[in-house]
Amino acid sequence: MKLAIIFNKEREDTIGRYFERAAKRLEIPFDHYWTKDGEAIPKGYALYLRIDHGDYKYDIPDGLRPSAFFVVDTHLEKPYQRIKGQALRYDYVFCAQKNGADRLKRDTGANAVWIPIGCDPEKHRDLGLERRFDVAFVGTEGKKNLRGELLKALAHRYPNSFIGRAESGLLSNIYSSAKIGFNYSINGDINMRMFEVLSCGALLVTNLIRDNGFEEIFSAGVNVAVYRNPGELFKVIDQYLACDDVRKMIAGEGHALAVSSHTYADRLKKMLEISGWK
Repeated sequence: MKLAIIFNKEREDTIGRYFERAAKRLEIPFDHYWTKDGEAIPKGYALYLRIDHGDYKYDIPDGLRPSAFFVVDTHLEKPYQRIKGQALRYDYVFCAQKNGADRLKRDTGANAVWIPIGCDPEKHRDLGLERRFDVAFVGTEGKKNLRGELLKALAHRYPNSFIGRAESGLLSNIYSSAKIGFNYSINGDINMRMFEVLSCGALLVTNLIRDNGFEEIFSAGVNVAVYRNPGELFKVIDQYLACDDVRKMIAGEGHALAVSSHTYADRLKKMLEISGWK
């Protein structure tokens, strides 16, 4: 039995590459194809797994079955509309967002199943470095939105921090050098950053997310820390910066949770199980 993994391989830090490494780790034979080359993908694979990479210009042919689509950006309206238009072409639609799976079922009747994002412990790992940054955030700041405002405020209040973009190869170094990894989810998404911060051993401080499976994965005050509004953010960060033992304990629990139960290998195994892989 062989797996076809379909996505645009333009960068190293894409979910498709993480699933490729997961397949290798699980010793599952696979071939990679670009989505634009869908018409040239041969028949005969045990499963055709397309991975969302944010480009919905192309799709795979109807004749490639059984097929599955792992989608991420259902929390963003424009991508959701494109995903909705393609969902019924697949036997399974695995959604990184729980509320996205619920919405797709309701809107299209697609066989949508919640499978969250994860971490790749080989790429996102605790390097055992001195935690010299108070706060770290790797990503885009955004323009004229709350996340951008919070990042500017964090950079001002905690100047001994890393906030901004970085090459993917530096991500583990940055989060392994940080006491706290900051997250602000857009529209309540369970995103890659959350698992990457945990996998690198920093304390994840994130906004409280409701109705999207957050509490089915995380426990506030046990393996992550949450702030309920912008006014509470500084209080939470100050609290954990002032108490090393508690911060390290919660970060350790978060790290153990991520690497033991929330890797891309765990996600791939679940998808293959649901799709009848033997």
